[in-house]
Amino acid sequence: MARASLTRDEVLDTAANLVRQHGPEALTMRKLAAELGTAVTSIYWHVGNRESLLDALVQRTVADLGEFRPVGRTPAERVVSLARILRRRLRAHPHLIAMAHERGLTERMFLPAREALAREVHAAGLRGARAAEAVRAVQFQVVGFVLVERNRERAPVQRPAQETTAYDDPGLARAFARPVNEERLFVTSVRALTRSLLENK
Repeated sequence: MARASLTRDEVLDTAANLVRQHGPEALTMRKLAAELGTAVTSIYWHVGNRESLLDALVQRTVADLGEFRPVGRTPAERVVSLARILRRRLRAHPHLIAMAHERGLTERMFLPAREALAREVHAAGLRGARAAEAVRAVQFQVVGFVLVERNRERAPVQRPAQETTAYDDPGLARAFARPVNEERLFVTSVRALTRSLLENK
């Protein structure tokens, strides 16, 4: 028996949970209707077709990401803080990247972060194509890092490789044998990238 009432927010909440658990490719109108205990026609009434539903989910998740408020005394410090915020929020919404990419809405997803980064690279004196390149470089760095982290989390537990003496650096071999401190590695890489982008004007 179909439910007596249903709201758009309930539809979006349930759809978001399905995407979170199984990915956007698993989200069908039939599966969503079954989860909600209602008819497929009721879903269409509230959110339109699947494309409209996915667009609404991306818009809603982007809104959930909130404002980007950098911290730091210099533009470079604030860029690094924005990168850390973006990484943290993307990791909290892992389904968003795949969903936005499927809908061709990646640019929309990154608009709030892009605007915040643009303000900081302007404050550092970059303009035009150089400013755009700096913003995109930071965005690509963050997204690439998050994708690598996600892949590492889903992969089987890795055994440290047996290091050879080719390095002639026992400290390096010991460091490679230890687990990766991903937060530290992320900050180190973003700082180096930011310094290169902003100081070579």
